[in-house]
Amino acid sequence: MNFLQILKIVAPVFILVGAGALFRKLRWMSQEGDTSLLKLGVNVLLPALIADTVLDNPLLTKAGDLGFPPLIGFSLITASMGVVALMLAPLRLPPETNGAGIITAGVQNFGYMVIPLVEALYDRETLGVLFIHNLGVEVAMWSVGIWVLARNQGGPVWKRLINIPTLAILSSCLLNLFHANSWMPLVLRKALHMLGQAAIPLAILLTGATMYDQMRQATREHPRYKALSIAMLARMAVLPLLILSVARWVPMAKALQNVLVMQAAMPSALMPVVICRHHSADSRFSVHIILFSSALGLFTIPLWIRFGMEFVAR
Repeated sequence: MNFLQILKIVAPVFILVGAGALFRKLRWMSQEGDTSLLKLGVNVLLPALIADTVLDNPLLTKAGDLGFPPLIGFSLITASMGVVALMLAPLRLPPETNGAGIITAGVQNFGYMVIPLVEALYDRETLGVLFIHNLGVEVAMWSVGIWVLARNQGGPVWKRLINIPTLAILSSCLLNLFHANSWMPLVLRKALHMLGQAAIPLAILLTGATMYDQMRQATREHPRYKALSIAMLARMAVLPLLILSVARWVPMAKALQNVLVMQAAMPSALMPVVICRHHSADSRFSVHIILFSSALGLFTIPLWIRFGMEFVAR
């Protein structure tokens, strides 16, 4: 698969991101409506998509197959944040800026941007493996990531791990082990499928609208160019090589290997900026990392996907 073929698959995601930004600019998507749309997407549409792709997934029918993908996800995110921390250390940044850089550059987009690409390039079984892998990513982001930002703050981290998408992953895996697809009413499966199909377009439009808001804020702020350059080097070059090395040399199922190829190509996730704001970290630095990595992603994602496919196949 050449660069243009992959670009054609990637481009619709960026078109929808651009459409979301345009709708925000035209005020067709208001900030006041974001909360209700986000709740609908996270609490209803995404769980439906998870259930639709996990149920009757032959790659996830054995309990022993469910532990390794989250372990890989957790380990890679933890290692990635460690790499970013080492690369930023010589700059001696303020703790709030250093922490924001570590969690933002260290966590790749593992949800709404990568999901449609996995659907287009692979199959629903691989998409199900992605969701199981993401469970480990979520745990790392909400535990190790928050520890990085709030090492001196109290409060139980485990409460942040309890959310509807995580519960949807766990319950769908359990139901799949009991072959729920064979006894679940067909009308319910169709309803889950219909709801799940709406999850990604809505989420990407919201992502575009959020990025437009962040871009307007970021243009008023003076970026830390040296720190930003190092964060970009980590996110767009060093960490992809780390992830692809694991995909090539650590024994794993082909579907999980494909998931890691896609993860290696991704820019920074959006959620860290929300976490940074909540923990009084440097959300401005987080915004700059997200904006620059996403902009570069239009060109680097097809390159990394093509290279990754060839690299892990050797």
